Amino acid sequence: MEKSVNKSSGRWKLFLIVAVCAAPMVFSYLAYYVIKPEGRTNYGAILDPRQYPMPKLGSTLLGGESKELDAYKGKWIMLQADSGDCAEACKKKLYDMRQLRLIQGKEMDRIERVWLITDDKPIDTVLIREYDGTRMLQVKPELLKAWLPTESGTSINDHIYMIDPLGNLMMRFPKDADPNKVKKDIIKLLKASAIG
Repeated sequence: MEKSVNKSSGRWKLFLIVAVCAAPMVFSYLAYYVIKPEGRTNYGAILDPRQYPMPKLGSTLLGGESKELDAYKGKWIMLQADSGDCAEACKKKLYDMRQLRLIQGKEMDRIERVWLITDDKPIDTVLIREYDGTRMLQVKPELLKAWLPTESGTSINDHIYMIDPLGNLMMRFPKDADPNKVKKDIIKLLKASAIG
């Protein structure tokens, strides 16, 4: 009988720990989806994470080693998808992502930058060095197209996306996004999900 009481007590303690850890994320979703305070303005489009669960992408590092996107769970993921030849728009997104992370100051370690490379084109070594710290994964573009939503008249290459620490795709920024407006959204997301 005593063992049964201890087991039950242990389960409740575990449940309370999980609830406390999940509370910041739950409250941030409540703020965005349910409460929707008057005058709330967000620049990026809020996505319903239930519609876009993170799939297995069969992604690999540049050296060919298998690495899934969910390896970066636990942090906010700022994500872009583009060709390995990385034209000017691609370079601008990489630059913006780097700067947007740096601007967060002491909070920047809560963000990972990920570039999903949609082909086998070789990547310029200068680019790899310039954006050191950006996680570069090669993926099949058809899997991304089935997962990442776009605005009308755009492609997945036109957007920067945000994935929360639980692995939920939750925000898409517009084509040629204004970094100052993106910065405000990211600050809000980090603040809403801050623990303690």
